Amino acid sequence: MNQHTELFIGGKWRPAGDSARITVLDPATGQQLATVASATVGDGLDAVDAAAEALPGWAATAPRGRAELLQAVYGLMKERAEELAELIVAENGKALPDARAEISYAAEFFRWYAEEAVRVAGSVQTAPGGSNRIIVLRQPIGVSVLVTPWNFPAAMATRKVGPALAAGCTVVLKPAHETPLTALMLASLLAEAGAPAGVVNVLTTDHASEMVGVALDDARVRKLSFTGSTEVGRRIAAGAAGTIKRVTLELGGKSANVVFADADLEKAAAAAPYAVFDNAGQDCCARSRILVEQSAYDRFAELLVDATRGVRVGDPEDDATEMGPLISAAHRETVSSFVEGEPLFRGDVPDGKGYW
Repeated sequence: MNQHTELFIGGKWRPAGDSARITVLDPATGQQLATVASATVGDGLDAVDAAAEALPGWAATAPRGRAELLQAVYGLMKERAEELAELIVAENGKALPDARAEISYAAEFFRWYAEEAVRVAGSVQTAPGGSNRIIVLRQPIGVSVLVTPWNFPAAMATRKVGPALAAGCTVVLKPAHETPLTALMLASLLAEAGAPAGVVNVLTTDHASEMVGVALDDARVRKLSFTGSTEVGRRIAAGAAGTIKRVTLELGGKSANVVFADADLEKAAAAAPYAVFDNAGQDCCARSRILVEQSAYDRFAELLVDATRGVRVGDPEDDATEMGPLISAAHRETVSSFVEGEPLFRGDVPDGKGYW
């Protein structure tokens, strides 16, 4: 596939206003994969301009027309699923089987919302006084800014873009700077499927807070969807008050497995490593704690160590690999800081470079 590395604004690929670039690294090797444009605040305003200009036409597009676009993108994603999975492996470090699963999952959002686009229902009811009818019509809220994380670079984008387009909104997608290539490829597929200019805009940037600030301050932006840290989410919720924007926040979690003594300990221990280490643990619902009833602790811990030893860590391009590297050197340091005391079991780090 033809990999674009520039900004996608108003249906055109263009460099950043100051020609700045973001270096994209392969987490498995630490090697440079590509550089992509790093949008400025001016570029952000241009993207909102393009989305606002395209909004009336896209909102007026028949639901069937919006559905057909989403169905076409779904078809392109299924057709090129292996190439998209390999792209995720390269920039995210996700094991290839997991990357394939993500592409399948991500594509389904376009299919689902293609079907939902024609079911945007309103309602008619009799007024309490009986002399009038109350009619409720659902309309697109408007320009929507969508901020996505690096842990699921395809699925987190399609789950936001799909419903926005189905409802008749135009979007500005701001992917994480660690994994911009997947979002740019999705923009390419949407353009190939026939998305009108300005309906979908993609800004890759190293200036995330400034970009979000532009979105919060601009009254034309009516919706902001953010997936990321709780700390940033709080700031966005507060900033949205100024222009009374709708916000959707998917923030951090603190998930636990709870194991009681009367549980099937073998089954619980076998399932626990997947719950903890799927996607190398880089998941907002990944288990950060396992709470075990005291009388079952020793046996469960023994079983858990055996099950964890079975997790296959290695080259993410290998079909047999179950766990690849972490996303970055900084994230590796953060994760390492969580380990206190003497672990029951510590895995081996693969030889060579990369964020293992």
